[in-house]
Amino acid sequence: MRPVARSAIATGLVLLFSQSGAAAGPDQGAQLAATCASCHRLDGGGTGIPSIIGLGEERLTNALLAYRASESPNHIMHVIALSLSDEEIASVARYVAAQGSNPR
Repeated sequence: MRPVARSAIATGLVLLFSQSGAAAGPDQGAQLAATCASCHRLDGGGTGIPSIIGLGEERLTNALLAYRASESPNHIMHVIALSLSDEEIASVARYVAAQGSNPR
């Protein structure tokens, strides 16, 4: 794994664990999505790791639940999904899905 990717993953995990449970209300999804942005570009661009912008709320929720249950094989996403409550998964999915309908 390239050093840049390792650094981005480590930063994202640190942010995720430090923010998990700290945010409540409408800002929770935005704060959790900031962690996603360490790997997934939230502007819809980029190559390599796919953008999550444009995916619907249900699809994002189902994907995170599948990673958490080890039904989708990805070690990093499994760890991230394990650290999120059902409420946090719903919040970040709702926020990210809404960003797809509000292009910047």
